[in-house]
This record gives sequence, structure tokens and C-alpha cells, in this order.
Amino acid sequence: MYQRAKAVLCRELNQPVVVEEIDIEGPRHGEVMIKMVACGICHSDASAVNGTIASFSKTLPLILGHEGAGVVTAVGAGVSQLAVGDHVLSSFASMCGKCRYCTSGKPALCDQSSKAVATLPDGSLRTRSLGGDPVYVACGLGVMAEYATVSQDNVVKIDAGVPLDKAALISCGVMTGVGAATNTAKVAPGSICVVIGAGGVGLNTIQGCNIAGARMIVAVDTSDFKLDLARQFGATHTVNANNEENVVKAVRKLTGGGADYSFECIGYGPTVEQAYGVLAKGGVAVVVGVAKATDMTSIRTMTLPFEEKTLTGSYYGSTRPHLDFPRLLGLYQCGKLKLDELITRTYSIDEAPQAFADLLEGRNARGVIVF
Repeated sequence: MYQRAKAVLCRELNQPVVVEEIDIEGPRHGEVMIKMVACGICHSDASAVNGTIASFSKTLPLILGHEGAGVVTAVGAGVSQLAVGDHVLSSFASMCGKCRYCTSGKPALCDQSSKAVATLPDGSLRTRSLGGDPVYVACGLGVMAEYATVSQDNVVKIDAGVPLDKAALISCGVMTGVGAATNTAKVAPGSICVVIGAGGVGLNTIQGCNIAGARMIVAVDTSDFKLDLARQFGATHTVNANNEENVVKAVRKLTGGGADYSFECIGYGPTVEQAYGVLAKGGVAVVVGVAKATDMTSIRTMTLPFEEKTLTGSYYGSTRPHLDFPRLLGLYQCGKLKLDELITRTYSIDEAPQAFADLLEGRNARGVIVF
């Protein structure tokens, strides 16, 4: 049995997204169908459209969306932890629960996710065009649609009292940013942090540093609008890179010799070099942004042993979804995590092309499609 629904698709690289009606099959074994309520518009969605995430370029047409929240409307056989009516978030960390990564507390690195780039984990699809042709789903989800059928491994049940349009942001941007600070870097109280790139993920990295107790948080960007937002989310100082001849020198002077932690939230080789360069001895630079496959970063190798600096990455905030999602929502409910303030504008699904245009123009902290 199929459910007719509108969805946001990439049909051709470097072209505007389109909104079409598709058919979505009901859940099979180990799957659930979700009536989507909201879906955040993430830079990774744009990266799928422009070819930055090259793995998507061979899987068109593609239903976009991985930052979603909704209500379970049907469950397949073998599903025992979820029921019709449950409020849920999507998670693009598909976890097998058995591998070395899952059993060591690093489920975001589970190899099962690599098998669900544009299909469900078993390689199959539940989505097709009205003409019957297969339609792929981004990150094994494709939740930028009125309905989605996904693996139970990609779903986290949440408290029904949290507004779903706000909760949706947890499932990617908030988890990625806050987790980079609290899970990956494990920012220590009283430390100095630098965040390069104050977009949606960067703002949440700032929030993460603030929650962790950093005493100084420096936001670096080229947009005064985003730097103003950064202050609202916890930055104590800001640097407009357009106004500095040498960003690294400016930041090191501002911080009194360098940062304990830095975070690159853009995905660009030269800014990764800046993130490493602003560190004090013993500092940790965390690459959060997703760069093109051809992008390269160069550092002075000698600084690794002599200054004991660390350059590492953070995928999806080193998330443990079933632990971290409720924890973050708890912080929101007690006023320690900003979600409402992240949403600059909401859109209907028919306004998706405008939503993507606004994303690329940097007009929003976060845009959200509400179904």
C-alpha cells in the first residue's frame, strides 16, 4: 500500500530543487512510516544539490532532508520500541548495534550508515515517482516530504511535549554543533574557544562551548549579521575576517596567545588551517564542516610534536542519538539550549525553492519547512 505525498527533490545537480508528488510504500519488517511535521534545511542538503557531497550525484532523483520530526503512523513487523502516535526525530546515524563502533560508544561511525547513503540500510527503496520510477532518499531518510518510511534504526522517540518544529533541529544542526564541543572536543570549563563559521552549525557549536563552561568564545565569520547572531548564542567576542589582514594573528592576539579549542564549521581547507593556527600549545582543532572531496589542508608538521596540537574531526557531533537527543531536548526545556531563536523563518513545502535560495544567501540562522 502506498501513501501519496509531496516531497522536495533534487533532479539535476546545480539546479533549483523541485516539489513533486510521489508514492511512498508502507513499512516492511523493522521499519516505520512517519507523518512529517517539520524538516530543517541544512547546508548538507545544498551540498547534495551542488555536488559537494559527491556520493549523491549518482543517485538522482533524490528526496532531500535528514533533519526531521514527525509522528509515527504505521509500524512494520519486528518493531517493538516504537508505536503509532509516537513523536520521533530522524537520525542519519544508522546503527547496527553490533560493530566495534556501536559497542564502543561511537555509533555515528557505524558502517551501516555508509550502506544507507541514498537507500534504506538494506539497499532497497520505498519511494517512487507517480510514473513508477524509483526515487532515492538522502541519508537513508528523505524526510523533506509529507511522509517518510524509514528504518527503525534511524528513529529516536522523544517527549511528546516538545514542539516538533523546534525539536527537528536537534536531529542534525544542533547535535552536530553542540556535540562537536561537548562530545568530540570535551571542552573544559574555563577554556578559550574559537568557532570559525557562524552558520547554523557554528551557532550551535558556540552554544555547546557555552554549555560546557568556556570563559571566552570567539566567533569568526565574514558576515556581520551572523556575528550578531553569534553573540546572541553565547559568543563573547567576534572577528569579521573581511576586516583582518591575517585572521590567525588577530585571533591569537585577542585570545592572549591562542585558543584551547577551535572549531571549523565551514568545510574549506584554508579555514581548517586557520583553526589549527589559532591554537595555543596543547590545543585541539576540530573540523566540523564537510569539504569537497578534492579539498586539501596543509599544516606545519613539526608543530604536532613540539606544540602537542591535535587536529581531528567530528562527524554528527560524535552522537549517541538515543542518549544525546533527549539530553539536548532536556536542556531546551530548562532554558539552557536555544532552539526557538535558531529559526529565522518557516516555509511551506511549496516554498522549498525559496528556502534553498535563502540558505545560499545566508539569510537565515535556520530555515524550517513545516508540513
